[in-house]
Amino acid sequence: MGGLEKKKYERGSATNYITRNKARKKLQLSLADFRRLCILKGIYPHEPKHKKKVNKGSTAARTFYLLKDIKFLLHEPIVNKFREYKVFVRKLRKAYGKSEYPTFIDALRDLDDALSMCFLFATFPRTGKCHVQAIQLCRRLTVEFLNYVIASRSLRKVFLSIKGIYYQAEVMGQPITWITPYTFSHNHPTDVDYRVMATFTEFYSTLLGFVNFRLYQSLNLHYPPKIEGQSLAAQMPEEGEAYALDSESYLEKLSALSASLARVVAPNPEDEAEMDEFPVEGESAEQEEARQKEQEALERQKKLFEGLRFFLNREVPREPLAFVIRCFGGEVSWDKSVCIGATYDVTDPKITHQIVDRPSLEKQVIGRYYLQPQWVFDSVNAKMCLPVADYFPGVMLPPHLSPFVTEKEGDYIPPEKLKLLALQRGDRPEESGSEEEEEEEEEEEEDAAASSPEEEEEEEEDSDKEEEGRLKKMEQQRAQNKNLPVKVTAGKVPKEDKQRLVQEQASEEKRLAIMMMKKREKYLYQKIMFGKKRKIREANKLAEKRKAHDAATKSEKKKSKKSRRE
Repeated sequence: MGGLEKKKYERGSATNYITRNKARKKLQLSLADFRRLCILKGIYPHEPKHKKKVNKGSTAARTFYLLKDIKFLLHEPIVNKFREYKVFVRKLRKAYGKSEYPTFIDALRDLDDALSMCFLFATFPRTGKCHVQAIQLCRRLTVEFLNYVIASRSLRKVFLSIKGIYYQAEVMGQPITWITPYTFSHNHPTDVDYRVMATFTEFYSTLLGFVNFRLYQSLNLHYPPKIEGQSLAAQMPEEGEAYALDSESYLEKLSALSASLARVVAPNPEDEAEMDEFPVEGESAEQEEARQKEQEALERQKKLFEGLRFFLNREVPREPLAFVIRCFGGEVSWDKSVCIGATYDVTDPKITHQIVDRPSLEKQVIGRYYLQPQWVFDSVNAKMCLPVADYFPGVMLPPHLSPFVTEKEGDYIPPEKLKLLALQRGDRPEESGSEEEEEEEEEEEEDAAASSPEEEEEEEEDSDKEEEGRLKKMEQQRAQNKNLPVKVTAGKVPKEDKQRLVQEQASEEKRLAIMMMKKREKYLYQKIMFGKKRKIREANKLAEKRKAHDAATKSEKKKSKKSRRE
């Protein structure tokens, strides 16, 4: 009988098991990581029935795992995380050997989660869930950071979402994004493990305290912060206390965000010399001009509310509005009964804008704008003071667009965004139609509907007479042309549209390139193009939906106006 020779220990139960060392080498993990992975995934060792057969005749004590379990672990994404962490540790050791430690910029890059967690803890009530000291520490650190952002004018974007208020500041060239919860959300969940969050917060508060210290030093500000114009003795409420920050009244004054911070040395305008600007290596003239324009636009944005005095009514959220207004150079105040730190009263004649959130006001001061709070946030995101007519009290507000969304080519752009882009360019946006224009259109329609049938018959007769006269003229011209001699006119050389020819050539080259593609490359290209076409179709559908919605709202307005007139 011919055939292949059956080798020993290569069939049956011997192929169903694998030793721990072989499994570890197959997964390329250390023994500690292999054990940790097995615990995480619920993989445990098995004792085979025929241990000697599985162990290839040896009686040595070994740990066996099922081969199918190890094959399952091979496809686990967490295995790659173990390997990446191993590489990271190796790089970290090498960096420590070369004395290359993480820089302050690295700390700023990791500040997003730390700020969000500290702002969350600062809003917690003083219940038994978290230590009161941790809540007070988070409140102090977040207030210090807000004051730094105001002093440096580094805020760039604001967005009001369902979760909370998103802020983005540019600190030392690094974008830092964080979220703060709304102040009225007091119902905190009870099924959350606060101990895990407190562990993270302990680390994050240490990081934020260090960052605050370095940031205050960079602006030559006192740390812990001190309010400008007050002596140290005035900021120390009692003699027995060691630091001013132990006083809750002082923290409240600081958290009001209405006062400027004191500097270690007062700045002297004469000592501030203008920095010479040198072109960046490898930068063209156009790039340099674009960079200068961007810098000028940034400087204009920092002074957006300079010269404006705001007053906040008691029904609007005080802290976010005061923070945003102060970040862009505006002055802000509120009623003394709302919070400590009010700088002027509602009767101040220099107030230019009063932020209200009521449908109507009984008493209004002439020469003062009464606006809803959204105007402040939308103006910041638009980098310009928007027209105030859309934000008057009781007016239906325009959509609050997210500044973190950037539309690509082919994406749907809402009409409000197009209007905003036109305003930023300085163009006059094409409005969908004001109320006056709509009323004029309605009057024209009513006049047309109100015309009598006799007038309509007269108009039809006039149009028929005009048509007959035009036909007679055409017949007379034809009769005259028959008797005229034939003329030959010189031809003109058609002008070539070079741009059109270039486009045709480019499209032909593209078509030929697609034809010459390999099968696999062509499949990938068609897949990419299909995705682009689908995106364009989705954008067109959204545009049609918006058009239908606008038409429906317009018709509803007309019906309501007709019903009022009747």
